[in-house]
Amino acid sequence: MFKKYLDISQEVREALKTNKAVVALESTIISHGMPYPKNVETALTVERIVRDNGAIPATIAILNGRLKVGLSPEEIEFLGKAKNVVKTSRRDIPFILSKGLTGATTVASTMILAEMAGIKIFATGGVGGVHRGAETSFDISADLIELSNTNVAVVCAGAKSILDIGLTLEYLETHGVPVVGYQTDELPAFYTTHSGYHVDYRVDTVEEMALALHTKWALNLKGGVLIANPIPQAYAMDPKVINTAILEAVRQQNEAGIKGKESTPFLLAKVKELTGGDSLDSNIQLVYNNAKVGAQIAVHLALLNK
Repeated sequence: MFKKYLDISQEVREALKTNKAVVALESTIISHGMPYPKNVETALTVERIVRDNGAIPATIAILNGRLKVGLSPEEIEFLGKAKNVVKTSRRDIPFILSKGLTGATTVASTMILAEMAGIKIFATGGVGGVHRGAETSFDISADLIELSNTNVAVVCAGAKSILDIGLTLEYLETHGVPVVGYQTDELPAFYTTHSGYHVDYRVDTVEEMALALHTKWALNLKGGVLIANPIPQAYAMDPKVINTAILEAVRQQNEAGIKGKESTPFLLAKVKELTGGDSLDSNIQLVYNNAKVGAQIAVHLALLNK
């Protein structure tokens, strides 16, 4: 039924048909994460990195009321320039489609569309989670719920450090989502390699990671896996600098009364401003690193699926 709403590019469709490695990529980072033209340059570079590591990139979005899996360079350029692009999570999808609007997919909605298309690996920057102060605001990202429901593995640099990482891990544990460290025992905190929180399992090779994913889904164990891949040390930020900026950003957010899906874009933009742009540079580098590891895992998962 859903296929009448779904457009898969010819390249991605052919790759899936022949069991080649495919990596899903989100579009919120294009429309809401970076200014133009840096957003388009980053998106195209991420796609090139995926290709260089043996997989086919599938950037995902909603364009004029159509679910799109595998964007053309022209479509990525359009998203990078377009105004009034709706930040789209699970709850928004039917309304964006029925109104014929354009939406940039978050982690949650990218996972949904990836699973519709048959893509198992998704590389992004960082995932949403439990926000600081959630004990009173109940602000918990839909990304976490999607990880418990949707059979897609998410390669990221951990939970964004603007979040309450401890509560995020508790939530994932409750919902049975494995948190796996790729070559690390500790959950990275997006801009930094350390958070003080341990992962459930450490995996040191992409072959081992692919085998674990293959086994999970062969057993019909529903849900995704959070694969935490630390930002390269050369691009990691000083924890004191970034934590100071985050605390100030959260203070300004509370003062301005910003809540819901506007919280993360506001906080990331404010942290970028407070760090003089250094956080954006780190953000780009960790996305590149996740694209590389995601593609390598996808290649070995495809071999196992054959």
